[in-house]
Amino acid sequence: MPSYGWLLALTLAALAGNTAAAVTYEGTERNCSVIPPYLPSTAVNTTLQLQQLRQQMHLMSISAYIIPGTDAHLSEYIASRDARVAFMTGFTGSAGTAVVTQSKAALWTDSRYWVQAERQMDCNWELEKDVSVSSLAQWLISEVPSGGEIGFDPFLFSLKTQEEYAINLESSNRTLKSMPDNLVDKVWKDRPPIPPDSLTRLPDRVIQRSWQTKVELIRNQMRDNPYEPTALLLSALDETAWLFNMRGNDIPYNPFFYSYTLLTMDEIWVFLHSNRLTDDLKAYLNSSCTGPLCVQLKNYEDVLSHLKTYVAQPGVKVWIGTEYTNYALYEIITPQDKLMTSSYSPVLTTKAVKDDKEQQILRDAHVRDAVAVIQLLMWLEQAVPKGSETELSAAEYVNNRRSQQKDSRGPSFETISASGPNAALAHYSPTEETNRKLTVDEMYLVDSGGQYLDGTTDITRTVHWGTPTAMQREAFTRVLMGNIELSRTIFPSGTRGVNMEMLGRRALWQVGLNYGHGTGHGVGNYFGVHEWPVGFQSNNVAFRAGMFTSIEPGYYKDNDFGIRIEDIVVTVPVNTKYGHNFLTFDTVSLVPYDRKLIDTSLLSSEQLEWLNNYYKTIRELVGAELDKQKLKEEKDWMLKHTEPFSSASVCSSSLTVVALAITLLHNLV
Repeated sequence: MPSYGWLLALTLAALAGNTAAAVTYEGTERNCSVIPPYLPSTAVNTTLQLQQLRQQMHLMSISAYIIPGTDAHLSEYIASRDARVAFMTGFTGSAGTAVVTQSKAALWTDSRYWVQAERQMDCNWELEKDVSVSSLAQWLISEVPSGGEIGFDPFLFSLKTQEEYAINLESSNRTLKSMPDNLVDKVWKDRPPIPPDSLTRLPDRVIQRSWQTKVELIRNQMRDNPYEPTALLLSALDETAWLFNMRGNDIPYNPFFYSYTLLTMDEIWVFLHSNRLTDDLKAYLNSSCTGPLCVQLKNYEDVLSHLKTYVAQPGVKVWIGTEYTNYALYEIITPQDKLMTSSYSPVLTTKAVKDDKEQQILRDAHVRDAVAVIQLLMWLEQAVPKGSETELSAAEYVNNRRSQQKDSRGPSFETISASGPNAALAHYSPTEETNRKLTVDEMYLVDSGGQYLDGTTDITRTVHWGTPTAMQREAFTRVLMGNIELSRTIFPSGTRGVNMEMLGRRALWQVGLNYGHGTGHGVGNYFGVHEWPVGFQSNNVAFRAGMFTSIEPGYYKDNDFGIRIEDIVVTVPVNTKYGHNFLTFDTVSLVPYDRKLIDTSLLSSEQLEWLNNYYKTIRELVGAELDKQKLKEEKDWMLKHTEPFSSASVCSSSLTVVALAITLLHNLV
């Protein structure tokens, strides 16, 4: 078949002695245009799984099969058993969709992962760089014959995704076909099992609201809703975990467990792998009774049939959040008058605003986390000039230091430890094949985080141990200016993040620079490091007091260096001269920035004042923690790197944005 053509070319070239191209071409990315094709050691041979999948497609009479990079809960981070895109393509990035026909195979992913895809995929696969559903649909129309059917697993499609495909394929004489069984799973012989670990409940010391209190809080929102829902279906993994103050270990770096919840005014059904519940946990959930505050435990696989039975009753209406409810569940809630939708469930919007206890312990976790990051930066400052450390050893070091902190539960994501050109890849993580030695001649970016019983952290710092170029200093300073401008802005409560996001880019835009990723995301209390629906994207909710988000502008120069400065902030009320109900951000990440990369002549007096106040806070809060842990050397390092900056060389013109502009943008919402 044509998709195996690169293998045939390689074989024929070898037989003919044509190895010149392979010998002369060396690099970390594949090159499918040479004969024979060049594949780096990081590329995965996918010929066998493609052959087996196509056999399954032939048996089901479908012309193409869509493989999304998510799970049945539409999670961003997924378990290894749900990494179907990685199994089929070799590509392990967190965002991507694969499509296979009988003659071609293609992967769609965004700009963060283009280089990674070229490193990991073999020449069976095309890389498509327009990630819109319309682009994918046009590719399907060009590759699938008229009248052909395109298979998909409805548990891996959101409502929006299914609708977009249907609209784009309309009038093309090609149709989507919902498949009851996942075809990739049929050919994935060694698919990882569900972890056997028991689920756990959070200790009382990190909880302000019991699960019974939370259930009644959500039921009150159901009662107050004018559309009068009789049930609420929870599909996102963090919804059930939050509602019942429970945690699991099903998803790497995320303390979630496979589950659904169907909540009515007088009953609670939770669908999970009940063999993982201890007797104590069953008692905690009141699972032996059937009252309004008794949890009825059901098998995870029974959610579809149970929901169908519930919907068949007269006078019921099920509320779903469309962002995290899969199409398989949605399509059985019929007729439409039995369905009520919102972008996010009331559980997600309630969880987004941390209660007093959650706010305090999340702040506490960031203080302890700062100790681990300071230890890393101090160690690297001493070790790198000696020439013995690498990206991998730095990642291992910071994770080890975090593990020694109180209530540590491991990293919150795979550490991004990147030097030189690797740092130009926004989401690069080192492997044995790509690992670079750290040197004083290159910039180094480390994006890392920890899970603690009382909070989740995520912080990025960029440093240079030698002499940075003028361009590197300016780019870093402008990234810092964007971070500061967002952090210090004052805005009306209810302002959407997307209407402020440009503040993080403004200083970069002024000199024609930009970055290709989002400016911030929510973060949880021993939950996901990317916690929706808080952040600066168009589908995030409006800011209210008590929300935590990252602020993380950056700049990336291809094949040279990367810069990102990321801090976690919390929205807090602020007093203004005339207005009420205004907010600002309070930074809870507490690690100093690299002084030698800051050009203070570019900073406004307001920005420099903010920076010095931030350093004063680090000295007070982290200094006390370092004293508590008897880390004198680390404290001396911290004090040296948080000396106040002089205002003598500050730029005379301010880059602050007029509050009226923010108000006008707010009024557009």
